[in-house]
Order: sequence, then structure tokens, then C-alpha cells
Amino acid sequence: MKPWSKTWTFYDGDWLEGNPPLAGPRSAAMWLATTVFDGARAFEGATPDIDRHVARVNRSAAAMGLKPVVGEDTWLGLVKDGLKRFDADKALYIKPMYWAEQSGVVPVAPDPDSTRWCLCLYELPMPPEEGLAITLSPFRKPTAETAPVDAKAGCLYPNNARAGVEAHARGFDNAIMLDVLGNVAELATSNVFMAKDGVVFTPAPNGMFLDGITRQRVVRLLRESGVEVVEKTLSYRDFLEADEIFSSGNAAKVHPVKRIDERALQPGPLYRRARKLYWEFAHG
Repeated sequence: MKPWSKTWTFYDGDWLEGNPPLAGPRSAAMWLATTVFDGARAFEGATPDIDRHVARVNRSAAAMGLKPVVGEDTWLGLVKDGLKRFDADKALYIKPMYWAEQSGVVPVAPDPDSTRWCLCLYELPMPPEEGLAITLSPFRKPTAETAPVDAKAGCLYPNNARAGVEAHARGFDNAIMLDVLGNVAELATSNVFMAKDGVVFTPAPNGMFLDGITRQRVVRLLRESGVEVVEKTLSYRDFLEADEIFSSGNAAKVHPVKRIDERALQPGPLYRRARKLYWEFAHG
């Protein structure tokens, strides 16, 4: 088993090193998938949009039927304290979490009064800027009628994971997932952008994929710099014919796509601008 990278978790009033056991076989989090989380980054001395990430985990908790019992200022103070436990030059993943310990009045629903929480920080290097090979996934995103898509909920990720695993089995790094209507939603692990004839396009949020914080930031930064960004319904063919494709997400922030199916791509000027603008924002 691969060892955990350096990890510190704040739980029940104390900082715990490593991967502490926080749930048992009767915990609702274990067998009823009541977890919500958020994912922020610390890298090169920056923690971009950390305030928005802790605000979102509280919204996710409420959407999942949990109690967001930690105030945003408390989350931010704990993040600041946790960062001191790592070398300043290390890239970290910052993960605030909520879950239910017990089920509620409906046996498979979380009991909000049993809400528990923790903050986990661990070393996770930024991936090299080498680009992704992507393809079309046979798996699709759920709707609000079929899953808690208004929360960053752990139960949504097995569907993303099987899309990624299936793509890897065919020699790709990631996969474009469609929504139930057959339109492009996002990659299996991040939001997706394309450029064509000097214009940046990205799927319009429609309640079937997470409108990521990094995605929102990239859209805003590009528009403020004078780039036209269009949020609209996009097909897989649109991406096959794109001049550039790139992704946004917490793991890599802004990352290029080097190949879609058998068509090679190069990191282009609009990707370069998006990445440069994001890095300037993060360090500003």
C-alpha cells in the first residue's frame, strides 16, 4: 500500500498526524455516503480563494442535510494554523469536511444533529505542465433529480472515477463527460474550456456539473483582460474542432490538453494567458 504523504488533520479540538480513524462501521459516513468536502490549494506561498472554498463547504453541508457548524472565520483560522505544520515550499491540498455519524428520521438519511467535521491538510505536489490526453466517456453526469449535485458530495465521485478509470484503460489521462442531454459538462476531474478563433468557450452551468471556484475565477480573469469568454451549450464535436483545450480545477489549477482522441494539440496563447493570469491573481 502506498504510504500517505505528510498529513495533519484537525478533529475534535486537536491536530492529529497521519490518517486518523474518524468513523466506524455504524457511522452514516461509512455506509450511507453522507460526506461533503471542499478542496483548496496552498502552493508557492499562496492560498487562492480559500475564503470561497470554506464558504462552499458550508453550503454543501446544508444541501446534504447536515449542519454547517463551523463558521467561515474559524475555518480560515484553522487553515492558517495548519499551514504552519508544513514547510513553506510544499504544495498542499486543503480539505474541510463534514459528515453524519448517525442516520435520521428516515433510516438512510443523515441526522443533522450528529454532524461531525474535520480539516485535513496534506502534501500534494502540483502536477507538471505536460498536458492531458482526453477522450469521450461513456458515462454521464447526473441531474438534481437523481443526485445531490448542488453539494460537493463524496457520493458523486465514484461516477467521475469510473469515467477516469475507463479512459485510462484506453490510454488517456482524463475524459470529457456529457450531461444527460448529450452536451459537454466537464472532465472527470475538472472543468473544461476550449478556444476557437480567438474566443474562449466553456459549458454553461446547468445544474448537472460543479461550477468550480477556479472555473469562475478563470472566466472572470480572462474577461477582465479583454478576452471574450462565452458560456454556452457545447458538443463533443465542438471540442474535436477546437484550436485549444484546457482545464481548471484545484489539483492543477489551469492545465493544458495535448491530445483529444487521436488529434494532437499544443498549449495555445489563450491557455497561456489563462494560466499566467491565474498565477498572478494567486500571488497578488
